[in-house]
Amino acid sequence: MPAEKMSSFKTIAVVREIESPENPGGLEKRVSVIPDDVAKLVKQGATVFVEHGAGLGVDFSDDEYIAAGAVMQSGDEIYSDKDLIIKFKGPSLESIAQMRSGCTLLCMAHFGSFPDRAKLLQDKQINVVAMEEILESPKVQTDEMILSRTAMAAALQPFADTNTLGALRVRIIDWTQRTAPAIRRAGNRDPKSLKVVQGDTAFEDLDGVGPDSLYFYDSTQMKNEQLIEQLKVADTHLFDLAEFEKRDGFLAVADWKMRHPAHKFGLRRIQCLHQTGQAGARYGLKLLKENKPDLDLADAKVVVLGYGNVGQGAIHEIYDHGVRHINVLGRTHTNSGRIDYWLKDVDLVVNGAEQPAHLRGVNFLITNEHLKTIIPDGSVVIDLVGGSATNRSPVEPVIACTYLTNPHFVQDGVTVSALWGWPMLGMMRETAIVYSGQIVDVLTGRERLIDGLSDLPAGVERALVCGPFKV
Repeated sequence: MPAEKMSSFKTIAVVREIESPENPGGLEKRVSVIPDDVAKLVKQGATVFVEHGAGLGVDFSDDEYIAAGAVMQSGDEIYSDKDLIIKFKGPSLESIAQMRSGCTLLCMAHFGSFPDRAKLLQDKQINVVAMEEILESPKVQTDEMILSRTAMAAALQPFADTNTLGALRVRIIDWTQRTAPAIRRAGNRDPKSLKVVQGDTAFEDLDGVGPDSLYFYDSTQMKNEQLIEQLKVADTHLFDLAEFEKRDGFLAVADWKMRHPAHKFGLRRIQCLHQTGQAGARYGLKLLKENKPDLDLADAKVVVLGYGNVGQGAIHEIYDHGVRHINVLGRTHTNSGRIDYWLKDVDLVVNGAEQPAHLRGVNFLITNEHLKTIIPDGSVVIDLVGGSATNRSPVEPVIACTYLTNPHFVQDGVTVSALWGWPMLGMMRETAIVYSGQIVDVLTGRERLIDGLSDLPAGVERALVCGPFKV
């Protein structure tokens, strides 16, 4: 690429979602930019073209787009002669032929999953910025996130000092936004087990009490004082996030910031990962109820692999459905052989654990053999990570993602689902609004992608998966 500056994006197309490799049947109805956010792009001096009917699937009318300053075009016109084309999912193969060489496509590209389409875009010299690859730069860490993590670190430190962490059963009482980062910190420290339990659980129903158990809670949220007193009598270790915040919070957060300079990259800038976890877990619980109608969901044995953003969404949803005990597995818990213990008699497994590229298709956390010999008939496996034949999931039965046209399948008596686009299940409008705000923020906010492909910030530069080609 020559050193000369590439032009800013003056003409922007917002196109309708249609049938494509990851959208069979055209059942994805979300729009990438909603009317309110189109107005923000127009204020930046861009001419924004919107395809007729682009927002109808999530209840945004053409009239709303016109009121926001958009120029409406047909599907035959929308791809032609635009600087920037924005769509939610990757393009259909036919629409690539309509794009001008040197234009830029901003979408969920998933180059590793669709290599034929990637080659077609490369051959046509279309610049592609993959939404799913744009990261915060530097990483953003809120004080509340830091507080929760440092509190859990303080809670675990005595056990680390005595080398007894590996024998410790950690229980988080109640899932909240304040306790979620503590779950991640606990998982990283590899205790014997990690569970999220309901705050109204009876003492007699707890599966871990005594000196080898730690209960972490937030007294500003958790009101079951009787349970806390019973745990004290049973000589169980307790740690109150609210008390830590009052006593040590300010200094703990300041000290952490001083010792931890910001990472170059943080979370995805354009994502609904928490909602993905929620939607997947909700569907898993629905399938479980259909498969085992006599099972009280509160008593279901549920296992969540991973505790990142997607995993936290799943934990959140399962907790909201009243499941009393949610087993959260970290890296060592999912090792070959060790995971068998957690899968025995399981009702619902939710995989939110990513694996590095070199392990995809090589190391499977949930295997075909697990479905055949360990996971009971009628149980459900939900894979939130997904993949394709060329970019395999950690769940071996998932050769490729399922779609709304056929969202699940049964293998050896176990129901499996790995939907491409989990939030399409009941969260289309809600997540369209979230995605749109994030997309336009990347274009007009700190990253200023609207200024073109020259001098891209690091978090966006890594997402330029095809190009740059000069307009």
